[in-house]
Amino acid sequence: MAISPTVRINNLNHSFGKSTLRRSVLQDINLELYPGEIVLLTGPSGSGKTTLLTLMGALRSVQTGSLKIFDQELRGVRKRKLVRLRNQIGFIFQSHNLLDCLTAAENVGMALKLHSGLSVAERHRRTDQILQLVGLDDHGHKYPDQLSGGQKQRVAIARALVSQPKIVLADEPTASLDSHSGRDVVNLIQQLAHQQHCTVLLVTHDVRILDIAERTLHIEDGRLC
Repeated sequence: MAISPTVRINNLNHSFGKSTLRRSVLQDINLELYPGEIVLLTGPSGSGKTTLLTLMGALRSVQTGSLKIFDQELRGVRKRKLVRLRNQIGFIFQSHNLLDCLTAAENVGMALKLHSGLSVAERHRRTDQILQLVGLDDHGHKYPDQLSGGQKQRVAIARALVSQPKIVLADEPTASLDSHSGRDVVNLIQQLAHQQHCTVLLVTHDVRILDIAERTLHIEDGRLC
């Protein structure tokens, strides 16, 4: 039985600006991503990597072409459906995006508050479990300014994966880390992604981590090549 792609993109185009200031960022993107697959996306700055990632994460509106997540067309879809789709997607950002006023455990637990069917006890159980998996079970009470860069990124990974998403989108997750911490982070993404059988698209400039992927894609001038 053929496996259906988690993400299916056909003839996707995207531009910024209007009239004479309009600039094409993505051109004729065609792509399929499958469950359990780890795919790296490389390319120079300004090539369209982050734009493609945010479109797949339903953070931008699709302009032309087709982008389907779980066979749901995103072009023209209502905001309520977009919110439901986002609940199935885990985001890992380069800058961590942790809230300084919350502890590590509270930052992770925030991702579960969007899932109304979970009890408070279950949210705490999942938070404790994922923090243990990322090696931070003794750091849940600490605030971001008490954590190292690598520990902050582990919290960000825990937050992205705690709700057991079907898709993980990571934007330069190792950019601010040394080689040892960076390798630990991508190994963790790889391990947890395979355990949860989710699709991972990881945008990176980091040649040190190219070996973790089933596929590596390259984008330049808004085109996959």
